[in-house]
Amino acid sequence: MSSSNKYLSKEKRRAMTVEAVVELAGEQNPSEITTAAIANRMGLTQGALFRHFPNKDAILQAVMEWVAERLMSRIEKAVDAKSSPLGALESMFMAHVDFITEHPGIPRMLFSELQRSEETAPKQMAQTLTLRYKERLNHLFEQGKNCGELDEKLDSEAAATLFIGSIQGLVMQSLIAGDVSHMRRNAPKVFAIYQRGIRSAL
Repeated sequence: MSSSNKYLSKEKRRAMTVEAVVELAGEQNPSEITTAAIANRMGLTQGALFRHFPNKDAILQAVMEWVAERLMSRIEKAVDAKSSPLGALESMFMAHVDFITEHPGIPRMLFSELQRSEETAPKQMAQTLTLRYKERLNHLFEQGKNCGELDEKLDSEAAATLFIGSIQGLVMQSLIAGDVSHMRRNAPKVFAIYQRGIRSAL
């Protein structure tokens, strides 16, 4: 461990731990990531790692919190940059895809957590993130209906499910192809089809 790494603040150390886990998740099965591997990636001992996190679940919870904060922050910036609800939806879609393209280990971690039968803190965080995400979508759908951009009879719940499902489908296809750029290349075409289904006929 370098001297510069030795005297980092608690917050910086926790941030570095999250980054190490996200990197490792992009390289291997997230369920097989050990605290020893995390510590090794950071140039620490496991003992040093456990001074900041009591166990692996606490580390995964911190990762989910980081994902929620970073993803929602990026989405809000993307939405705020557009003047129309439909433009904001497209910007939100592409911002999400870009985020995953930059951090391909994140969906692998989410899928891994959601497959666990027990209710864990990381799994609950993922569920909370999904609810926040749907609330943001529903707000845009209502704005779109009110201004006439979106079909006034649009089923917002179904539209939110399809929006998220389209991104998840792109993620799965990119994982199958072993190429995250696959997702970015196809995202505009997928959103174009989605958009035709929700916009007003006028």
